[in-house]
Amino acid sequence: MICTACPRRCGVQRIENEPSAGFCQMPYNAVLARAGLHFWEEPVISGKSGSGAIFFSGCSLRCKFCQNMEISHGNFGKPVSLERFIEIMQSLEAQGAENINLVNPTHFVPFLADALRRYKPHIPVVYNSGGYDCVESLRTLEGLVDVYLPDFKYFDSETARKYSAAADYPEVAKAAILEMRRQTETDEIRDGKMRRGLLIRHLVLPKNTRQTIAVLRWIRENLPKETYVSLMSQYTPCGRTYPYKELNRRLTTAEYRRTVDAFFDLGLTNGFMQERTAADTAFIPEFDLFGV
Repeated sequence: MICTACPRRCGVQRIENEPSAGFCQMPYNAVLARAGLHFWEEPVISGKSGSGAIFFSGCSLRCKFCQNMEISHGNFGKPVSLERFIEIMQSLEAQGAENINLVNPTHFVPFLADALRRYKPHIPVVYNSGGYDCVESLRTLEGLVDVYLPDFKYFDSETARKYSAAADYPEVAKAAILEMRRQTETDEIRDGKMRRGLLIRHLVLPKNTRQTIAVLRWIRENLPKETYVSLMSQYTPCGRTYPYKELNRRLTTAEYRRTVDAFFDLGLTNGFMQERTAADTAFIPEFDLFGV
């Protein structure tokens, strides 16, 4: 496969079980670090039984602060065949998962589209991405994904370049989110669980509340006010030292309160807010090939 799956559009050859020369360095088939029930997503995603989270290795971004750096930057994981991937989804269904939660799937879209055409789970499929997604790739998933759960990380290109090596991130994310909304049209929540729809995540970063408010304003101006937004306070330095001083501390109460106030001031009506205790490395899963 000549790869144009993500906005990097490397154009490299990706074949099964062989690392590629592309930005993500991944083969065509999925490389996984963990697959199991996950209870730390938004309530409408985790439900009571847990989300069936499948964590993919590699990434099309290079976020300086990534909590999953071991797998996103370090590429730790195990390649799986299409048949094995389908078995993993079926196993999560059998365990009572509320959904199949594809965590950081952007660079494996061609593989996932093939897998989901062969086997569509009987529970919702959640596309849980960093928001750095090609519209063309997303269109290959139309009818295969039930819930889109993208990040909207930054509103200006300089911040996106500095923190994630992707100056084009803001414009790419805007187009991707609009396409996700087009595909899902309206949100369907039954018994407290999202069955279909769009839920936009935004991680509030220290000393970056202006970014957050700009993101919220764009959502309010370009999407219905009822759009679901998850405003996250969970940023934690994970014991690492970063080249940017502001990333070496947690968010302050005042910073987070400023963004929550902006959410309501803008007239947004459906949101999830986090307690400060969410900023803890205890909530980061162990990437030990469990379930793979």
